[in-house]
Amino acid sequence: MYFWAKALHIIFMVCWFAGLFYLPRIFVNIQLTESDEVKRHLNVMARKLYRFTTPFMILTIIFGGWMTYLNWDYLATAGWFHAKMTLVLLLIGYHFSCGFYRQQLAAGTCNKSHVFFRFYNEAPVLVLFAAVILAVVKPF
Repeated sequence: MYFWAKALHIIFMVCWFAGLFYLPRIFVNIQLTESDEVKRHLNVMARKLYRFTTPFMILTIIFGGWMTYLNWDYLATAGWFHAKMTLVLLLIGYHFSCGFYRQQLAAGTCNKSHVFFRFYNEAPVLVLFAAVILAVVKPF
């Protein structure tokens, strides 16, 4: 069962990250355009992508939790696992901050620039690198 949980965890994690990589790029484009029609269209895209991505986050957590349950004796004392869980919590916070910015952008009340969102877009890449290294290399 562990390998099924691991496979599903990886599949849903990839889907979740695809949304986290693309959503802030939509935010960049919303902040760059002057056209109200384009902004409306991009906001619809952002809303749909966020709604589509959220279940992938939940499924990633469920299958990661299943793997943890199946392997608890080892993971409870593994330092790399605790570091990875910290990154997962940060990533969940990032996901919800995307939802917050999405709502602000839709309402026209977001004061963040396209430059901010360009840098904001890099955060999940850094978390992905670190989480994969922790899970594969298990440095501590």
